Amino acid sequence: MAIKEQQHPFYKPLWRRVVIVAVVAAWTIVEVMTGADGFWLLLSGGMLAYSIYIFFITWPKDTPEGDGTPPS
Repeated sequence: MAIKEQQHPFYKPLWRRVVIVAVVAAWTIVEVMTGADGFWLLLSGGMLAYSIYIFFITWPKDTPEGDGTPPS
């Protein structure tokens, strides 16, 4: 059974998603500043774009809290 990346509990806290995107952004900046080979720049830039897209643009806005049972 495969689950979507966005449904994994590790990514639920906002601070973790921000740290992941910040690390990838820092890597991309290092690649740009050092004049790296086009492959590594493309790889890090693609990872940055994908992580922003997954963690912020398409992130589910209304995630249910708890186990899904209504409060009594």
